[in-house]
Amino acid sequence: MRDFREFLLRGNLVDMAVGIVIGLAFAAVVTALVGDIITPIIAAIGGQPNFDGLSFTINKSHFLYGAFLNALITFVVIAAVIFFFVVKPVNAMTARLKKPETDEPPLKTCPFCAMDIPTAATRCPNCTSQLT
Repeated sequence: MRDFREFLLRGNLVDMAVGIVIGLAFAAVVTALVGDIITPIIAAIGGQPNFDGLSFTINKSHFLYGAFLNALITFVVIAAVIFFFVVKPVNAMTARLKKPETDEPPLKTCPFCAMDIPTAATRCPNCTSQLT
């Protein structure tokens, strides 16, 4: 029982559970945004918010391509919302918070103690030998 408790309380398992819960909550927000705001805007522009009724029949086989169009539009809209409202802002914030990379001076090896030292050094900081 102790091993099971340790397994459940391991950091990565708890982190994964928190990520899943936050992901589900975020999915609900994105779904509401698409269904309640984006789709009515498309309906106002295109005149028809739901394509479920579109179909055709060939040799008594009924093809509901309207449902496919609905799923395709929903996918594209959700992908666009995630890209423009999540990915782009997070990338911009990460770029702003990223520490600038410092250019470290090139290194050379001291001929006396074989330690790496800056190329511009005239004396080895490790063995104090005079370098030429």
